[in-house]
Amino acid sequence: MSENTDKNLPAISKQVTELVLAGSLGHAEQAFADAAEAHGDLAVAEVLQSIPPHVTALHMAGFDGGKLSLATLLVPPKAWADSLAYIAATWNEDLMEDDPERIAESLFTHIHGVVFGTEDEERRRELLQEASATDWGCTAFAIVFSLAPKEVLELAGEIISKGQYITAQTSSDNDIAPLAVALAQASEDGWDRALFELFPEFRHSADLADAEFSDDPDEEPAFLQRSTKELLHRLRKQVPSTRNASGRTGRRSLGTGIFS
Repeated sequence: MSENTDKNLPAISKQVTELVLAGSLGHAEQAFADAAEAHGDLAVAEVLQSIPPHVTALHMAGFDGGKLSLATLLVPPKAWADSLAYIAATWNEDLMEDDPERIAESLFTHIHGVVFGTEDEERRRELLQEASATDWGCTAFAIVFSLAPKEVLELAGEIISKGQYITAQTSSDNDIAPLAVALAQASEDGWDRALFELFPEFRHSADLADAEFSDDPDEEPAFLQRSTKELLHRLRKQVPSTRNASGRTGRRSLGTGIFS
């Protein structure tokens, strides 16, 4: 990156931050596009690395639902992982209560768009590793998985039996399956922790293989599973008031050695 670009980055970062906080997401996106045209994609990644994570969360949340954003394609893995800590702050309280699945589907669109917006396998792996190394990231994955708990359990059983040979094609045809498989392949610990968030009474993912779901939607589950709404509120409570924690805690790993 040229010296001239380095001098411009603070000004671009300040401009984008002010535009996002003012609600002018379209203008912020145009600022990213102008920076990419003038200085290259790396400049956009540098800006996304330098602006506060709650600003990144606000910007990217405005481009869910299939709308293309340069931030989706270029956000550095660490910057994206940090921004996930704040994404719950963008949710409407009434919608959380009345239609939690709608928010969860939007979160799935967001995560899927970032992770699969790249053909670069190494970047995809780093995105998943960084996000699942945080408590809030694991809760975010659990929210997505709560949309298809039966399929996630079946997939967990396949991962236990097939290990590193698991593929999205050999598992459920649910849209969430490729993301779940990619997470399990990128981070065994992250996959286990996300499962633990969704199914807190299971201490080892091997236990999941023996669980069964009833086809009767009115029947109470035979084991503890957090609802989508409960998980949304868990993530809302994890939104930091200040940048005072990395989010990488010593929470116990469920490690089952599935890929060893």
